[in-house]
Amino acid sequence: MSVLPRDRISTVLRARSATGDVALVAFMTAGYPRKEKFREHLAAVAAGADVVEIGVPFTDPMADGVTIQRSSREALAQGVSLRWILQELAKSPLATPLLLMSYLNPLLSYGFDALATDALRAGVCGFIVPDLPLEESAALRAALDKHGLALVQMVTPVTPADRIRQLCAISQGFVYAVTMTGTTGKSVAVPAEMLAYLQGVRAAAKVPVCAGFGIRGREQVERLRGHVDGVIIGSALVELLERGEAPQPWLAALRG
Repeated sequence: MSVLPRDRISTVLRARSATGDVALVAFMTAGYPRKEKFREHLAAVAAGADVVEIGVPFTDPMADGVTIQRSSREALAQGVSLRWILQELAKSPLATPLLLMSYLNPLLSYGFDALATDALRAGVCGFIVPDLPLEESAALRAALDKHGLALVQMVTPVTPADRIRQLCAISQGFVYAVTMTGTTGKSVAVPAEMLAYLQGVRAAAKVPVCAGFGIRGREQVERLRGHVDGVIIGSALVELLERGEAPQPWLAALRG
């Protein structure tokens, strides 16, 4: 029996976590810093990560800080679109599971059924849609379910406990545990209260739990070890690619 795309995500994350290590989910904005280097940058990031999260550029990235806002704006200026991303991904399949992080409007414009079909063909395993509430997600979830694609749910430190249980019960691939209120990019401390929150999310989840927002260095990764299955590295990696540095050694150093 073939493995569903969404199960590829959770299988990889669990396998890494089972070794006592922390899985790395690496975020990059598609087509940034240079559109023509997208597949080259993607392959380099995938070589150092367990899962790659590809950001679909959008004009109003409300959950993102200045780094990802900048990368999104400049990718759009180069003509990067959701359709172009899927076409590029289909040209060079990768073994590393891929997710698309997109706000809802580009997905609505594409059409959910066509999106799911083309995403599967491109090797995408699932989606993160930060501005799509659970109560409004049935149509997208149904389209993705037909092809075994994940719809990852997000929880935060201020999400009520009953809501966390509800989101954890339905999340696929992994649960995205946001480490702070606010937007991406700011370095976040990891106090005991945060670890307790993450442990609570992990206890409620049926799939792996990955912590994201503000994870920028090895000290934070070490502090989170044993409390989550993986960490999501976003703005810091986008800035590294912006500087023209190689991602694989830097990602390896995060693991220690």
